[in-house]
Amino acid sequence: MNKILIIDDDMDMCLLLERFFTRNQFQVKITHSGKKGLEELEKNPPDAILCDFRLGDTDGKELLIQIKQINPDVPVIIITGYSEIKMAVEVMKHGAFDYVTKPLFPEEILITIKSAIASAGSGGTATMPANDGTAAKKMLTALRKDSKNQQYIFGDSKEFKDILRQMDLVAPTNYSVIISGESGSGKEAIAQEIHARSKRSTAPFIAIDCGALSKELAASELFGHEKGSFTGAMNQKIGSLELANGGTVFLDEIANLSYDVQVSLLRVVQERKLRRVGGNKDIDLDIRIIVASNEQLWDAAKIGRFREDLYYRFNEFSINVPPLRQRKDDILTFAHFFLDKSNQELDKQVKGFTPEVEQIFRYYKWPGNLRELKNVVKRSALLADGEIIDVRALPFELVNHNRLAFDSLPEEEMKTTLAESNNNGWSTPSYNGISSSDGSSSVASQPEEFNKLNKYTLKTVSIDAEYEMILEALKKANFNKSKAAKLLNVDRKTLYNKMKQYNQFNEQ
Repeated sequence: MNKILIIDDDMDMCLLLERFFTRNQFQVKITHSGKKGLEELEKNPPDAILCDFRLGDTDGKELLIQIKQINPDVPVIIITGYSEIKMAVEVMKHGAFDYVTKPLFPEEILITIKSAIASAGSGGTATMPANDGTAAKKMLTALRKDSKNQQYIFGDSKEFKDILRQMDLVAPTNYSVIISGESGSGKEAIAQEIHARSKRSTAPFIAIDCGALSKELAASELFGHEKGSFTGAMNQKIGSLELANGGTVFLDEIANLSYDVQVSLLRVVQERKLRRVGGNKDIDLDIRIIVASNEQLWDAAKIGRFREDLYYRFNEFSINVPPLRQRKDDILTFAHFFLDKSNQELDKQVKGFTPEVEQIFRYYKWPGNLRELKNVVKRSALLADGEIIDVRALPFELVNHNRLAFDSLPEEEMKTTLAESNNNGWSTPSYNGISSSDGSSSVASQPEEFNKLNKYTLKTVSIDAEYEMILEALKKANFNKSKAAKLLNVDRKTLYNKMKQYNQFNEQ
């Protein structure tokens, strides 16, 4: 029976999750603080951890770093509010397996938990190498098999067609490549495609998230170590670079490596040799190295965060991946691809999106890029009642992103945003006809297809006003419903009834 550790200070939520996972044949342990969670992790290592981003004694990023120091292999799923997507993406860089957004849907979490446990036990490309030579050979066989079965999709935009041409140029060579782009923009898929089009395509492709490697473990994970080379080194370990011999290594978030590890990596790049930690023998390497960063490596080199000589070694060819918000022609292409994948995963037959949903997708900023789009589509497919995903299946803040973003701006920036939106034929961003700052309704000035979302009548005013207050309270309480109810001075049941009333209105 697989074990799950839940770290969350919302006791009601923990109780519901415990009942749900127990019914689904999981052994569940609950703690309500980061400190207690770490203690439980050390005493009884779980198969997966479900952790709230906001805790009373710490936050998800700091806790994740500590979890990975204790047990680098345990998959961690972060629970986050939808307004915290940027922070969730940041946590992914530090080794989280995935994130789920509130309100939580048990079926969605169950699928994510099962995927995390399967990934941790599969020896896939994102899993660090085993500790002995026999296990390493088995993993190498699996990696060679995986490289033939990868499936990719690339966008239709002019920007991505330019990237495809660059890949065609560099793939047949042995050049090192730097791929730059925001988190979640598809850098690893590009690296995999370069490998698939190269002469090394039948050899392993190993992806290493340098942001998830602690300073203490990074050298061992990359270069391997000999038995007894340091306290806890009970067996010989073959490093990821050695496992990739003959193939391609993808070093994601390369700028996060410590200076000492960068020095050792420079020797590997220059001489194509490595020495395991505690070893006295050089090992010949024949690998291609592709690196990625969500910042410009040259900027990191200029301020001393990254070695200039290592930057020049890697910079034989570079590819910049624009964020999804700058590739609007790609959004629906990827959305339909992710929908097909979600149908397979959820055993559903959802065929597409309403025009209103497609319009929202095109105008949304997508701070989490493709990773966020994938999660939104998967979540919406799970909630869809019929064959088409409509607005009711989308997260509330996705539908309302324009108005909510506008409401949170400083006064001067609000004026600038309002002027820009009016120049584009839009009034103050709104939902359900919320009026603009001059008191006039914004519905008439918005695109016709978006007006279908705005069912503004007198009877909805009080409902919208209440729900805005509820949403604000939920955000302040980090979507903890018990805390939000206290802020609103109502009991939890009343809060649920109000939210249900709003959902029933939207279904009319």
